[in-house]
Amino acid sequence: MGKQLFRSSPPPEKQPAHQSLAETAVQECTSSINTVISKWTSSSSNEFLFSTNSRHEAEEFVEAVKHLQSTMHRLVSVNASSDKLVYAHNLMQSAMKLLESEFRRVLNANRDYLDPESVSVRSSYRSSRFSTSTTTSVSDSEDEIYHDENGDDHRFSGQDSDAMDDLKTIADCMISTGYAKECVTVYKTVRKSIVEETLHNLAVERLTLHQVQKMDWETLESKIRSWLRAAKLAVRSLFFGERLLADHVFSSSINIVESSFTDITQEGALTLFAFPENAAKIKKLSPEKMFRFLDMYETLASLYVEIETIFYFDSAAAVRSQVISSLTRLGDAARTMMTAFETAIQKDTSRTPVIGGGVHPLTRYVMNYLSFLVDYSESIAVIFENWQPTLLPSSCGGEEDAYPEELYSSPVSVRIAWVILLTLCKIDGKAQPYKDVALSYLFLANNLQYVVVKVRTSNVKLLLGEDWVVRHEGKVKQYADKFEKLAWGKVLTSLPEYPAEEITPEEAKELLVRFDDEFEASYRKQISWVIPDPKLRDWIKVSLSHKLMLVCTELYEINRFGSGGDGFNVRYTSEDIGNYLSDLYFGSRGSGSGSVSTKGSGSGTGTGSSSTGKSRGGRSH
Repeated sequence: MGKQLFRSSPPPEKQPAHQSLAETAVQECTSSINTVISKWTSSSSNEFLFSTNSRHEAEEFVEAVKHLQSTMHRLVSVNASSDKLVYAHNLMQSAMKLLESEFRRVLNANRDYLDPESVSVRSSYRSSRFSTSTTTSVSDSEDEIYHDENGDDHRFSGQDSDAMDDLKTIADCMISTGYAKECVTVYKTVRKSIVEETLHNLAVERLTLHQVQKMDWETLESKIRSWLRAAKLAVRSLFFGERLLADHVFSSSINIVESSFTDITQEGALTLFAFPENAAKIKKLSPEKMFRFLDMYETLASLYVEIETIFYFDSAAAVRSQVISSLTRLGDAARTMMTAFETAIQKDTSRTPVIGGGVHPLTRYVMNYLSFLVDYSESIAVIFENWQPTLLPSSCGGEEDAYPEELYSSPVSVRIAWVILLTLCKIDGKAQPYKDVALSYLFLANNLQYVVVKVRTSNVKLLLGEDWVVRHEGKVKQYADKFEKLAWGKVLTSLPEYPAEEITPEEAKELLVRFDDEFEASYRKQISWVIPDPKLRDWIKVSLSHKLMLVCTELYEINRFGSGGDGFNVRYTSEDIGNYLSDLYFGSRGSGSGSVSTKGSGSGTGTGSSSTGKSRGGRSH
């Protein structure tokens, strides 16, 4: 019997140890992940993976997903055809769907907490949370209160503070596992809707140049006011908050931060920052509209550094460019309106004298305009830096020397000084129609005093300096002295040049009559004249009173000696003169009737006073 020979089937090929370990690791990961997915995607679950009660489980789940990704890579390197890879891949997609769903839910469920203003405030809070001067922490389980720079309180709870961190955890996981696109798409969709809604609530509209140019000024001014409020809130809360949120959530990828932030904010930012440029292109840029455009310029200029910081990405260059374009156009508009303002002064041809020699409307208009203008000192310093005024008018009433450019500290100072000079030149011309020369000098004194007071009591003084004020105060006094000499000269020169002892009775009587007549004529003529400025009015009255009292004293001496001691009738005593003067230079608001008693209050005695004299009810100053 021969030996039976047979060949058995070969035993299965033994897997390499590292391949077996890789598959085991994948299997372990898929098992734990599958359990979590089943739990949190079942229809019976009323809770969410990323919530306070399950946050520890969520963190373990994310770590498991990351571990699965790394073990899959390891398995691919040793056995790319392993059946376990297919299952792991499908499970990874399910895990990503769960994380994407949670990402969207956290974004939507925390819209209030994640609104840009809250995010920006929270950034300030986090940077100062260890400062006992800004944060009050009761305990780990209680709310914390942050006191912002405006003194407002913001209460934050521990639960709220987890939202941003949850988003970052999910984003890091999805990006690291190759699902960045899905994550970013959800983020952009939700956050862009919030930005659009916020801008809508701030009354930011997408307006074309044609639409802006068709608006009447009242409508456009209303939209400018809305824009001024919206610009500050949009930059410092909306865009800043969005930038902080993107920086935090996608901190693992600067490229994703840039693309997501730019896509979310750029359209709204361009709409916001293009409005000033379109507004500045309107055709009727009258001087009265200047200040609204300066408001926009000042607001945009003050925000520019912040805008550059927030939109510093290359992809946001269009936003920065739009801001610069709007600033340029606003500056052009301001220069156009300033030229129109100066031209309006030059072309003013009104020749109707102001009643009583008061302040001319042109003087009030120009000085009020300049007082408002210099409140925008930083803006106009830039806008008018290299902008020279036109030539001086041919006739300035000797004012050319009042414009030495070397006295002024900046181009804006030169500009303001020139506009005031131009105005004073026009006022000098408007003094010519007065038939009474004294009234023309009173008119000049009143108007220059108004200019000086406006300069001294406003920021214009900071530009023109104390020397300018002193020089022009001196000129006011010159005008006042000339007015006094012309208006009261005949009264003040009605005395003889020789001693009272040498006066004959006839001469004494003639002198007294002449004084009475001249005083009465001067008073009647000036009863409707006005000096609006109290300080100038009091200065002139005090000066006149002093000089007239000296005349009265001499007249009493003349009356005593010239009449041989008997005394002629003195129509106006010192008290009368003081009362009459107190009534002057209020225009139609004088306290008296505007007439002079021909009888006066004199008693006919040589004393020149009377206890029964008529009282004019003088004003006190």
